[in-house]
Amino acid sequence: MIDTGYAVHISRMSSSGRYLYVIGRDAKVNLVDLWMKTPDNVAVIKVGLEARSVETSKYKGYEDTYAIAGSYWPPQYTIMDGFTLEPKKIVSTRGMTVDTQEYHPEPRVAAIVASHEHPEFIVNVKETGKILLVNYEDINNLSVTTIPAARYLHDGGWDSTHRYFLTAANKSNKIAVIDSKERKLEALIDTTKIPHPGRGANFNHPKYGPVWATSALGNDNITLIGTDPKHHKKNAWKVVDILHGMGGGSLFIKTNPKSTNLWVDAPLNPNDKFHQSVAVFDIKHLDKGFEILPIAKWANIGEGAKRVVQPEYNKAGDEVWFSVWNGKTQESALVVVDDKTRKLKKVIKDKRLVTPTGKFNVHNTVYDIY
Repeated sequence: MIDTGYAVHISRMSSSGRYLYVIGRDAKVNLVDLWMKTPDNVAVIKVGLEARSVETSKYKGYEDTYAIAGSYWPPQYTIMDGFTLEPKKIVSTRGMTVDTQEYHPEPRVAAIVASHEHPEFIVNVKETGKILLVNYEDINNLSVTTIPAARYLHDGGWDSTHRYFLTAANKSNKIAVIDSKERKLEALIDTTKIPHPGRGANFNHPKYGPVWATSALGNDNITLIGTDPKHHKKNAWKVVDILHGMGGGSLFIKTNPKSTNLWVDAPLNPNDKFHQSVAVFDIKHLDKGFEILPIAKWANIGEGAKRVVQPEYNKAGDEVWFSVWNGKTQESALVVVDDKTRKLKKVIKDKRLVTPTGKFNVHNTVYDIY
């Protein structure tokens, strides 16, 4: 167990898989060396009072040269040396909103991803509804491109080609699509109430070709958006299909290139049956609906809310790991499911597993596989 910040929110891997960048909601960033005999912190920094996002540079020739952390308070992002966390540049995000053009004094930084097409970080600024392309090629003369999208930008992820970044403007009920190669807004897509994709899920739809999927907080919709403008142009950047899951309150959706399963959680659903379970679809037969797996029951951990959250694949793509997220004084667990058979494989319990939520496979996080 490694000491980090409070309520760890995001973990990101270095390009080698050696270093782990972790940020807590208290804005503490930890750099952990996983190759030490006993993995431990090698650098720590506080980038503010509250934060959610951290990322490392991925463009060829700049691998891990810089790290970036986005703060909720103060409203800013901090660019750091990727190997020491020494701050290099702190930039405020205060400015005008995308719709009413009014000044907003506290626009929080939500998701940050590293571009594979240019030496840039893509930064979501929540309340202004603007997406920033922060170019780190010349850190002393920082170049920032501002792309207007929609307010309340939150989380998102790459399409399967790693060219297009799809991100939820959740309270605006929209998905913004950024072409990271051409460095522009490709589309702004209407969805139903409060999309919450995590990083989303990429797969080949039997009818519509490559799609990216998001679940939602406000309803049971699982929205599929076409992502292949080259070979499926008429479907690109449109809602091509809507599946229906267990209900609203979903936080994460997941699949893997080696799998034909699509997993959808619902940890914030008020129904005990739903927030203690996970829905799984067969990608080849989406019309047949979903199967419910009783993950919390399999964990066998006694009383509590036992919210099942964040499916995560292993490197081989043949296991899916779930957190059974309970109160801090109650027992929690990790549950491992065989992806092919959908049967219980392992339950992991430990007194150190206090309110577990996110889990990040090293290989999948390094290569943005989801």
